[in-house]
Amino acid sequence: MKLWPFTVTPGAGDKPMITVAYKGEDKMFAAEEISSMVLMKMKETAEAYLGSTVKNGVVTVPAYFNDSQRQATKDAGVIAGLNVMRIINEPTAAAIAYGLDKKASSVGEKNVLIFDLGGGTFDVSLLTIEEGIFEVKATAGDTHLGGEDFDNRMVNHFVQEFKRKNKKDISGNPRALRRLRTSCERAKRTLSSTAQTTIEIDSLYEGIDFYSTITRARFEELNMDLFRKCMEPVEKCLRDAKMDKSTVHDVVLVGGSTRIPKVQQLLQDFFNGKELCKSINPDEAVAYGAAVQAAILSGEGNEKVQDLLLLDVTPLSLG
Repeated sequence: MKLWPFTVTPGAGDKPMITVAYKGEDKMFAAEEISSMVLMKMKETAEAYLGSTVKNGVVTVPAYFNDSQRQATKDAGVIAGLNVMRIINEPTAAAIAYGLDKKASSVGEKNVLIFDLGGGTFDVSLLTIEEGIFEVKATAGDTHLGGEDFDNRMVNHFVQEFKRKNKKDISGNPRALRRLRTSCERAKRTLSSTAQTTIEIDSLYEGIDFYSTITRARFEELNMDLFRKCMEPVEKCLRDAKMDKSTVHDVVLVGGSTRIPKVQQLLQDFFNGKELCKSINPDEAVAYGAAVQAAILSGEGNEKVQDLLLLDVTPLSLG
């Protein structure tokens, strides 16, 4: 939290509020309001593309969201002027995209594990797919694990390096941290396809330019405990579903952070060298599945879509 480029302060009833400088003055927003701005922007984008107004929406959430997090997401939709027809779990939405992609070639029942590692959340779901019926057998995850955590490890690494080289601590300077974080995120993405990358930031702090390099091996070392932590929900999912890993037909990667080679390697090793399914776009799969769900709810789309049946689980206790 201390690395965020904005401040969080307690509001009425201790509700966390985000303080943002807007038009020269500080404004406070609830998380739902920020989320609603994103949804509003997406609504406008859809309307511009379709040339008509959009009133209804299907909104996806991490499978491991609790009831109040789901309600807050629904509230964000209402603030954005949307009628939220359904809140669906992201791995389930991705499974729909996978199921439709594979439908032509699949025969019989298939056990599919969806491994969804995004920017801030992590979900694993195990589904059985047969003849258009998608049944979620188990789900597990961590609502506070994702790409941002990997960025933070790199940011902390370079804060220490800057301190060693220049005897100055930038950790109290939000602007310097923000610029460093942007460079770290870019470096992380580059390291998914190359073995080494450089970070160059002009006048990072008190006029000092910062120049450094980081290797993929060092990045993996900084995050190894977090990468290993990603395997725990996979084991829990299989345990809860009372399934052996050898009975999983396909392991589907969803979310930008699944592009990290080490994450893929650990997952592949866990499944004894099984080839991972990369045929669906990890960034778009969830939105695609949500659009299919929207078509079902509004009675649109072809027969193949209308015949789909979703049987999901409640991941956490409601009481």
